[in-house]
Amino acid sequence: MAEFTHTRLDGKQFTDDEIKALIKEYNIKFIKLQFVDINGQVKNMSIPSEHIDKALANELMLDGSSIKGFRSIETSDMYFYPDKNTFQILPWRERNGVNAARLICDIHNSDGTPFEGCPRCNLKRVMREAEKLGFSMNLGPEAEFFLFAKDKDGNITTTTQDSAGYYDVGPEDLGENVRADIVLALKEMGFDIEASHHEVADGQHEIDFRYADILTTADNVATFKVAVKAIAARHNLHATFMPKPIFGINGSGMHCNVSLFKDGQNAFYDEKAQYQLSEYAKYSIGGMLKHVKSITAITNPTVNSYKRLVPGYEAPVYLAWSLSNRSALLRVPAKRGNATRVELRSPDPACNPYLAFAAILEACLDGIRNKIDPPEVVESNIYKLSSKERRKQKITSLPGSLAEALDCMEKSLVARAALGDHIFNEFLTSKTKEWDSFRTYVSQWEIDKYLARY
Repeated sequence: MAEFTHTRLDGKQFTDDEIKALIKEYNIKFIKLQFVDINGQVKNMSIPSEHIDKALANELMLDGSSIKGFRSIETSDMYFYPDKNTFQILPWRERNGVNAARLICDIHNSDGTPFEGCPRCNLKRVMREAEKLGFSMNLGPEAEFFLFAKDKDGNITTTTQDSAGYYDVGPEDLGENVRADIVLALKEMGFDIEASHHEVADGQHEIDFRYADILTTADNVATFKVAVKAIAARHNLHATFMPKPIFGINGSGMHCNVSLFKDGQNAFYDEKAQYQLSEYAKYSIGGMLKHVKSITAITNPTVNSYKRLVPGYEAPVYLAWSLSNRSALLRVPAKRGNATRVELRSPDPACNPYLAFAAILEACLDGIRNKIDPPEVVESNIYKLSSKERRKQKITSLPGSLAEALDCMEKSLVARAALGDHIFNEFLTSKTKEWDSFRTYVSQWEIDKYLARY
């Protein structure tokens, strides 16, 4: 069977007839209508392909009261609005020549208006605000994950299936075959894979795909997570994007390489400016540094996220920017021209990409609107600076817990603007409950530490 890709060189959406022709050509029997909830968990409703006309006409409904952060039971009728250009075969779902495909959907209210609690609709809203200022944002993510073994009963363990390190090769890197299968599946789906390699920790891996506009990238991150988990399961392994699954080793991040474009050109590049960085780049850096504490609950949304954000494990915790120094929160890689970008190193792969990218964009826009200058670059190893030296250079730290991050977020107009009132309130409520559950839970650490002593 010929390889299928959804990439359209003309930039137009598939027509209904083209989708139906592909369904017939590739023997697609099931269509998954995919969306995400407020936590970024991928959800879907599967329909037989003969009902594709109803889906394409936006006639299929869902119960919004059953989805985290959506609607109450009194106003729960909602509709799938498929993005026709996201039609794609799921390679891991092929069975005896029978295929399944997916359509990524926006969720709309019963009156046809975009639902303000749909993370994808919300990201589109923030993108429109950027367009009013003449900007679009591109983003390239670097999502890390762990592969863990399962026991004889199929239960997930935290036993890694290799003891390799950064950029190692087989036979130490036993994840090579799994990564290869993931890369092949993603390439079938139109991903432009730039690199894949073993990461620093045992059982830790990274696959990098080419940057795109932030909506496409958010879609790609959601697809990437599903693909990685599905293909790992075929190898009897469990893939997790949990930020810090094992104490004492590096956690998993999702560094985000961001750039703004204006009139088709990279707005961060100015050949004649200091560091060849434009005012837009510097204001964006200023905006991100000013507001990153306020959006950290969004980019690092779990209790576990803050077990990664500690000194000593290559995770960025100090608010500074640099040209090459990887101990700073923001780094500007060496490439210039259209490749000029700023790398925000704090986000982790547990985040909802639609919300995280909206928050990053809003922080940059606020920096530009208010001409927020960044501080001086810091090229020294911040990890080795004393607390006194950091105070002297006015280098502060990211929030140390989810509770602290939520407190910063609750006071932030930028965070509220990035999420909109509905998602902002639902997210705060949900995550406050999550923190309270953790805060009141008696852990094994406490039993080991205190039970005998007291």
